[in-house]
Amino acid sequence: MTTGMKRLIQTIFCTALICSRLFSQNNNLEYYVTQAMASSPLLKDYQYQQQSGQLDSQRIRAANRPQVNGSTFNSYAPVIGGVGYDQAISNGGAFATLVSVNKTIVSKKNLNTQFETLHLQNESLKNTAKISEQDLIRTVTAQYITAFGIMQQLNFNRDILALLKKEEVILKTLTERNVYRQTDYLTFLVTLQQQGLLCRQLQIQYQNEFGTLNYLAGINDTSSVWLQEPSIRLSGLPQMYNSVFFRQFEIDSLKLTNSRALVDFSYRPKTNLFADAGFNSSLAYTPYRNFGTSFGFSVTVPIYDGHQRKLQYSKINLAELTRNAYQQFFTSQYRQQIAQLTQQLHATDELIGQISEQIRYSESLIQVNGKLLETGDARIADYIIALNNYLNAKNLLTQNDITRYQIINQINYWNR
Repeated sequence: MTTGMKRLIQTIFCTALICSRLFSQNNNLEYYVTQAMASSPLLKDYQYQQQSGQLDSQRIRAANRPQVNGSTFNSYAPVIGGVGYDQAISNGGAFATLVSVNKTIVSKKNLNTQFETLHLQNESLKNTAKISEQDLIRTVTAQYITAFGIMQQLNFNRDILALLKKEEVILKTLTERNVYRQTDYLTFLVTLQQQGLLCRQLQIQYQNEFGTLNYLAGINDTSSVWLQEPSIRLSGLPQMYNSVFFRQFEIDSLKLTNSRALVDFSYRPKTNLFADAGFNSSLAYTPYRNFGTSFGFSVTVPIYDGHQRKLQYSKINLAELTRNAYQQFFTSQYRQQIAQLTQQLHATDELIGQISEQIRYSESLIQVNGKLLETGDARIADYIIALNNYLNAKNLLTQNDITRYQIINQINYWNR
């Protein structure tokens, strides 16, 4: 055997050894989904916005309580040489230090409507957070499936590489005995070399896809691990009206109804109670006796505003028409998407069954050719052709398995 052939075999052996020792841990899909959700700043943002909405609710309650303010106003208008402000107007000055209390009378229904506004905003945030969570789960799951598929191809091709290395030892002995020609042996070595390079290429591709998975999950780790088979099962198809996507249309409808109620309350009469106490004097006459108090109320009744109320109703009606159009479009798209994905899933399942049957024949053919190869009764070209057919069938099966997982992931996205 030449020195070049020895180096080639050593390189292939080292590649296989690296592939077998590089990965030492196993992680599953749930681990990456959990990490992605825990590190997502968007989900945290929605959580903080919901907490902010609770503070707004407390702020409305606080604003509905009596408001107490302290104020002081002091001015002096001197008359010098008969020149100055008219004393009848300025009183020579004004000095006031008061504590005032104001309380706007708000009906319980009006207050509940304001609380309902915040509640619906919070519900909308919760629903949006759920949709974002589903988007994140779908994205991480899709990347996990992609990385797992490359890993499956790598494992399978490593097995083929090990098989070829085993056959190479036998073929070398038979070649030395002149059972096979040197050219047949070199042809087999080229196939062995190609398989080793393919393993190396798949290993690099897997590391890239795995790095992308870590990036999406917010994991700062450059080491590679083996991935467990994704535990993805097709969820039952619930009613469309139970999905978080349709829930958003219901919330929007409630928000529009609540907006109409807010417009109605804005045109109700408004009553405000007020009172103050303190010192209020011009210092012109017995200022020490100018301590006192005052109280009263004010009422505001809307009479005419240029038909603004009607215009606001018109805007709400237009918003409802828009919401209804989006809902109808979503309903149509949802049904079409689910039907299309379901059809693709059935077709893929049928194709996987056909490929599996072909693989069984290919495996039998390789086993027969392998035994004949060991006795010198098989042609190298026939063995390589059978091996390539088996490789193509296995790769096709892996691709369709991954396609099936991806389809299930898409269907589950709409149904979670």
